[in-house]
Amino acid sequence: MLDDRDRKILARLQENASMPVQELASELALSPSACSRRITALEEKGYITGTVAVLDRERLKLRTTIFVLVRASQHTDAWLEKFQLATRSIPEIVEVHRLTGNYDYILKIVLPNVEHYDVIYKQLVRRIDLFEVSAYISMETVKLSTGLPLNHV
Repeated sequence: MLDDRDRKILARLQENASMPVQELASELALSPSACSRRITALEEKGYITGTVAVLDRERLKLRTTIFVLVRASQHTDAWLEKFQLATRSIPEIVEVHRLTGNYDYILKIVLPNVEHYDVIYKQLVRRIDLFEVSAYISMETVKLSTGLPLNHV
């Protein structure tokens, strides 16, 4: 069970995972060793699953986001496995979610420009049979967060 200090540690690490333990400990009125033990415990319990660097898409010239809605041509285990392999093998596809409703999946694709979508589309349809594909270009990112809400734990 998480207490208030654990939630604060998780919140701060979501903002800046490279924050020195001494600084974090000071904010939480903990000793650095107690803070370090709590972080280790959160990792061991699976609350922290890894640490990543958030990259600047502008500097990397990956300014375009396209969301693609997909209807599956089949609903078999073999098709699903092939679909998962296909989407995992294309690095520009950064997220894939299975949906309820009229579509089966939504893909988030990050690209240098809109024209590059055709390259990704062709890679995908060569690898897997799809019933329907609809692409939507994001005009603006209104909200972007890598952090998770911690008020429910």
